[in-house]
Amino acid sequence: MRVFTILGPSQSGKSTLASALANLDDAAGKRQEVAGVAALQPFSFMGEDWAAVDIAGGADNLSQAGPALAASDAAVLCVPADAEAAVLSAPYLRKLEEAGIPAFIFVNRMDQAADRVAEIVAALQAYCNHNIILRQVPIREKGQVVGAVDLISERAWQYQEGKPSALIELPVAMYTREQEARTELLEALADFDDALLEELIEDQKVMAEEVYEVATKVLQHNDLIPALMGSAEHKNGILRLMKSLRHEAPDVGVALERLSQDGKVIAVGCMADLVKHLGKTIMVRAMDTGVGNGAAVGGASLGSFTAIGAAAQGAFGAGDMGQAVKSDHLNLGFAYGTDGAAPLPDWAQPRPSTFRRVITPMHERDDARLSGALERLAEIDPALEVGQDEASGHALLSLQGPLHMRRIKHTLKAEFGVEVTEEMVPPALRETINKPVQIHHRHRKQSGGAGQFADVVVEVKPLPRGSGFVFEETVKGGAVPKNYIPSVEAGAREALAQGLNGHPVVDVCVTLKDGKHHSVDSSDYAFRTAGKNAVKEAMAEAGATLLQPIMRVQIHVPSVFTGGLVPVVSGMKGQILGFEAEDGVAGWDVFETLLPMAAQDELCNTLASHTRGTGWFSTGFDHYEEARRADFAEA
Repeated sequence: MRVFTILGPSQSGKSTLASALANLDDAAGKRQEVAGVAALQPFSFMGEDWAAVDIAGGADNLSQAGPALAASDAAVLCVPADAEAAVLSAPYLRKLEEAGIPAFIFVNRMDQAADRVAEIVAALQAYCNHNIILRQVPIREKGQVVGAVDLISERAWQYQEGKPSALIELPVAMYTREQEARTELLEALADFDDALLEELIEDQKVMAEEVYEVATKVLQHNDLIPALMGSAEHKNGILRLMKSLRHEAPDVGVALERLSQDGKVIAVGCMADLVKHLGKTIMVRAMDTGVGNGAAVGGASLGSFTAIGAAAQGAFGAGDMGQAVKSDHLNLGFAYGTDGAAPLPDWAQPRPSTFRRVITPMHERDDARLSGALERLAEIDPALEVGQDEASGHALLSLQGPLHMRRIKHTLKAEFGVEVTEEMVPPALRETINKPVQIHHRHRKQSGGAGQFADVVVEVKPLPRGSGFVFEETVKGGAVPKNYIPSVEAGAREALAQGLNGHPVVDVCVTLKDGKHHSVDSSDYAFRTAGKNAVKEAMAEAGATLLQPIMRVQIHVPSVFTGGLVPVVSGMKGQILGFEAEDGVAGWDVFETLLPMAAQDELCNTLASHTRGTGWFSTGFDHYEEARRADFAEA
């Protein structure tokens, strides 16, 4: 079986394209939806087994593309026939280049195109380091695209509604344009083939068979990205795309080389889902022989394993796909050998999950079930990160965006019967003291039995931002025995866990300066209590300053949107550190800023709308700084 992934922006016609390709020979298998974000479409074409992996559009779903591409021989980027919409394809072009996978661009809905195809390709080229070359030019009548000319065979084809295109004579008016475009194609291919270059220099006639051979070599080496066109809805240009895939896409051995230099990878978990009554299902592609029902994969035997396509009736070999059930040791996003597993390369991993929500079960009885359900979901969704909110103790989810959150809530309800509510994450505020204070505190208790006695003199003073907590002691003459000093520190730490405003206290130095003890009534507990109470009294006298966390944020964004980020970030009270072209990525900038953590959710929403869903960001803690209480009145 040969496998390719179809991806592209939302509403570009990916599913329609997958269906059109699968039905070319009226031999489409059953389309299998996976987790609401992908679909597997098996089919046969000219006697060969194929599978198309259709990835739903949208930034929230791009995380599913990595494992699918890792298991694929080639990719098809389906783009709208609109030059202004080219920026929407920028994240997908970036992903394809990171993956290093042979790829075709299919310009869809050419029958509705208002722009010239050369303009569309030029707009796409701004976001691609690889040279994008036209393999076809459109035939227009009265401004409408009615067919296309293949630049290699120099044959002209007229589109027919719902049927393969009809071969026609090359229109005379197209001759000059066709020759110009073919020359550009040949010159681009000649950069990677000396024999072709020599023929062009000597002005020899270049045969179509030779050009096809060079085009195949160039695609399989991932040197160029060819662009074809058509309309999936009307079945136009579909056969040409499928034949290009059949003749030019490499076999499974090339995909194996991308994943492993030592050849020990035998399978890839490329899609995963939770299915009622079945549990976790993993779609596996065999990258080598030795995969099948009961085979050792990832250090354990496959459970129930169902092959897909023709392999379901015959032998299961390298390149074939199957669905594994009752194989809990398998997870999405891993490459498997017989004895173990390794995460897929960095390019196959999801973008940072920066959309955060605290979720709470609607019914208290579902607390335990929610925990187990989230653990199962994380196994099939590498972009889902599960933690715990330090303030409430409830589950804290980090996700790709609001659509990802909606999908998780739907799955929790549909598959686990757990309904949840979501809330924004409260800002992780801290506080510190305003001035140094010295306190003398005596803890004494006598109520029958052993008494409690501890006397301490502590100084509490503020430290520079980022210093954290420092404990010192300057006790002389053994006034406080050495073995009790750690207890005073423990009590101080306990007091600092909750300041005057209910937040942890940071950037404070506590110094034990003096004290007294009793040979009978002193104990670790007594000195811990004394230290805690002394520090609490000191904080009350010193007063508190509220601190908010400031994050260092790197925003990755197509360069056309960079200038507009300045007022966006400034409106969130961010400090702009600068921006520059992203190294090695065509058409992208990295915009760096310091931003209050409380603005992270706003950044998620604003960035999505400002960049039309193309931008993303990573974030990490930088420092705490003084905050106004009014900034968090609603929180």
